[in-house]
Amino acid sequence: MQLADGTIAVVRSEIMRKLMAMVERVAREEAAVLIIGETGSGKELVAQAIHQHSLRCGKPFVDVNCAALPEHLVESELFGYEKGAFSGAEATKPGLFELADHGTLFLDEIGELDAKVQAKLLRVLDGVAYYRLGGSRKVAVNVRVLAATNRDLETEVQAGKFRRDLYHRLSQFQLQVPALRERPDDIVAIAEYFLVQQLPEGKFTVEALEVLQRYSWPGNVRELKNVIFHAAMHVKTGIKEIRASDLPPVICGFSEPGTPATPSGNLEEVEKQMILQALAQSGGNQLKAAQQLGQTYSVPCGPNSSVISG
Repeated sequence: MQLADGTIAVVRSEIMRKLMAMVERVAREEAAVLIIGETGSGKELVAQAIHQHSLRCGKPFVDVNCAALPEHLVESELFGYEKGAFSGAEATKPGLFELADHGTLFLDEIGELDAKVQAKLLRVLDGVAYYRLGGSRKVAVNVRVLAATNRDLETEVQAGKFRRDLYHRLSQFQLQVPALRERPDDIVAIAEYFLVQQLPEGKFTVEALEVLQRYSWPGNVRELKNVIFHAAMHVKTGIKEIRASDLPPVICGFSEPGTPATPSGNLEEVEKQMILQALAQSGGNQLKAAQQLGQTYSVPCGPNSSVISG
C-alpha cells in the first residue's frame, strides 16, 4: 500500500490485513482515534493510512512526536504564539493545530504530555476556541486528531498521570498495532522490501529467513530496517545473497557478541541453531565454525575426494 507521502506500507499477514480493513472503516468517521502499539511497530503508518482514506485526504496531515518536544515548548508548538509572547518570539507563529486546519493532526507518544497541556488539548478537542501563547484573539480550528502511544494509558489514568476525560476523548476508536514478532509473514515481506531497496537483485537464503522469523524484534520494524541495511552494506561486492552469517550475531541468537543463547526445540532445530550461531561467530567461515562445534575436517585432495566430518 502506497501512502500519500510515497511511503510504502508492506502488509502480508492476516492480522495486519484485518487491521488495515478496520483502518479504512474508521477513516470515514470524524471521531478521534487512539493507536496503541510498541515503539517502531508502525503506528505512524496506520495514522497516515487513516488520513489517506478519510474525507480530509486532500487537506494537511501534520504529525508531531510529543516526546521529542522540550517541555517548555510543547504548548507554543501545538497552539502557536504571538510576537513578543516571550524572549525570542520576534514574530507571530501559528501552531500545529492551525497548520492542520481542516486536515488531520497526529500526536505521537501522546502519553508524554504534561497535565497543563492535556487540559488545553481536551478543550480544543471539544471544539472550544483557544488563545495562542501571549495572544488576546481566540483561534478556532477544525481538526481531526489521531493519537498514538506505546504506554498503557489505562494504567496511567489509574495512577493519575493521564487525564481520564482526555483518555476517553482520544479513544473514541482504538486500534492495536501488533508487534512485529506477532506477524512472522510480515517479517519476511518487509525484510525483502528493505533488501531490494539496497540490493535490487538481492535475496535471502532459507536459513537467513528462518533466523529473521525466529528473532523477537524488540525494536520492531525500525530494528528490522537497520539490520537489513547493515547486512546489505557489509556484504561483499558482487554477492546478491544474504546468508544467516551476514546478519548481526544478536539476530542469530547471541545476547552479547561471543555469548551464545541457549538453543531450544527438538534435536534437529537445536543443531541448526548451534550451526547458525557458530557461523555468525566465525563470520561465515565454515571451517572455523566446524572447529568451534568440535568437528574435524579432512582437506579434499582430488576430484573424487570428499569432506569427512566426525
